[in-house]
Amino acid sequence: MSLRHRLYQLLDHRHPSISSKAVDLSIMSLILLNVVAVILESVEELYQRYHLWFDGFELLSVFCFSVEYGLRVWCAVENPSYRDPFGGRLRYMLTPMALVDLLAFLPFYLTMFTSIDTRFLRVLRLIRVFKLTRYSDALDLLMTVIKRESSAFVSAIFVMVIIIIFAASGIYLMEHEAQPQAFGSIPKAIWWATVTLTTVGYGDVVPVTVWGKAFGVLITLAGVGMAAMPAGILASGFSAELQNRREKYRLKLREALADGVISRAEFEALKSTRKELGLEEEEARLLLDEEQSLLRGRDGEQYCPHCRRPIHRPLQGRQFSNST
Repeated sequence: MSLRHRLYQLLDHRHPSISSKAVDLSIMSLILLNVVAVILESVEELYQRYHLWFDGFELLSVFCFSVEYGLRVWCAVENPSYRDPFGGRLRYMLTPMALVDLLAFLPFYLTMFTSIDTRFLRVLRLIRVFKLTRYSDALDLLMTVIKRESSAFVSAIFVMVIIIIFAASGIYLMEHEAQPQAFGSIPKAIWWATVTLTTVGYGDVVPVTVWGKAFGVLITLAGVGMAAMPAGILASGFSAELQNRREKYRLKLREALADGVISRAEFEALKSTRKELGLEEEEARLLLDEEQSLLRGRDGEQYCPHCRRPIHRPLQGRQFSNST
């Protein structure tokens, strides 16, 4: 095994080795410490007192993130999807996670050539928190759902923008004479329309005329539905994605159970698939029990997992660890 392949396994968060898990834990700890440091640095008294510690920690973090990024680009060709030495590495560098890794340290180097406000630079450093997406199943699931439902989200946002413009125009017609400071133009009225439709309602600007209040009631009711639309899209997307992952795992189970016995290699493959899909152990056990029940049938005879015809051979025990 080459050094590059060993480094690839070490940096692969899905690899089951202890050393790989230790590297993952170290990187996650460094990311979280960076977030805490950025927050504390915004307190000017703390930064002035401990600026040497903060600056030293930032240099150490930039060095670690730079080395990590370089090693990931170098080892990317070990992934079959990026096998080409030049084109493969270039495609990897353009992936979302690789771009996040790059943005984690790039602003620091930009300060050597351009003058950037330190406050703006601190906010940019918070991009490092998105590196946790690689190690969190929950964040990975969220990003998958958002990507999958992106067209629905764009449609919902488009409809919301149209309703905001309609609401701003309507309240402008009814309130611009009574409150020229707040509703003297449609752009000014957009603030009220936005906070009303999103059901935030700061109360800093409110209609005072009868018709304006009546229109405000209608817009508030419409806002309840508009606020629920993205939540509904997200909820249905989560449900569909979880069901899709369960079906993928079910197919792997059927392949492993085709001969009635789950071998050690199949067991490890199923375990890896479960972790990759982000399924809980209990959920995997329930799917296994369900598939075994279907194989046995009510009469206790084993059936083919594909055509469901009896194969006249009893299932040879579970032979499947609960950790799968």
